[in-house]
Amino acid sequence: MSNDTKNLALKIGDVLKSKRATDIKIIDVQHQTIITDYFIIATGKNVPNVKALFEEVKDKLTKDGKDPKRIEGAKEARWIVMDYTDVLVHIFHKEEREFYNLERLWVDGENMTTL
Repeated sequence: MSNDTKNLALKIGDVLKSKRATDIKIIDVQHQTIITDYFIIATGKNVPNVKALFEEVKDKLTKDGKDPKRIEGAKEARWIVMDYTDVLVHIFHKEEREFYNLERLWVDGENMTTL
């Protein structure tokens, strides 16, 4: 894992925080999976807010020359996943966040930062 990857994860977290996402978690999963190095999990208040959070992350990173490799769930905006290869961004509607509770699968006590 490079500092660039960690800085990207922190930047995405800051973008989400600036748009008032709640319960933002940055989870270092590089020692648990080969899929990615970081998961970022955040919650939006409602569907329009989830969409706004998604758009803000996409716009800010595109300006930095980073486009997501893949995006899922943007149309429904209940759970949007943005794949930046080394960082996977999960933006949830509150109900889906509570139901899926991804943190319980990936947190091992030392690997999570809360913003």
